[in-house]
Amino acid sequence: MTPTLLIILLILGVVLLALEVVALPGGVAGCIGAGMIAIGVWQSFKVFGTNTGTIILLCAVVLLALMLWWFMKAKTWKRFSLNEESASKVNQLEESVKVGAHGTTISRLAPTGKALIDGKTVEVHAVNKFIDPDLPIEVVAIEGYRIDVVETNDTRFEN
Repeated sequence: MTPTLLIILLILGVVLLALEVVALPGGVAGCIGAGMIAIGVWQSFKVFGTNTGTIILLCAVVLLALMLWWFMKAKTWKRFSLNEESASKVNQLEESVKVGAHGTTISRLAPTGKALIDGKTVEVHAVNKFIDPDLPIEVVAIEGYRIDVVETNDTRFEN
């Protein structure tokens, strides 16, 4: 194995281990990176002897320690982290929807979807069957954030 190929193998192994920590969960990149480092160190002992192999092993360990230290700094992680918050809530208007209210489905309820009830778009749950869009519905129960509806035959509430 040539020195250039050995250096490329070791650097690629360290980069894959770093990507495993930062961006690629699952362990595949980390295992491949650790394997590349192990093969590179093993080949350096085999081809260049004990002294050079030991130096390369120490360099790989120091490089991994430096990358781990760099990743653990707070500023490094801030670049990768999400800095925005979502202030939205599910069915914020559910207190204005009452049992017995009528409306129209906006999307297919299979069994959950959107409906227009009393001029407000809310997420609803079909109780006994799937309900197609643009059909009249009636609220039969409200449990926490879940609004249960059934299809009605009353055509006054269709669009």
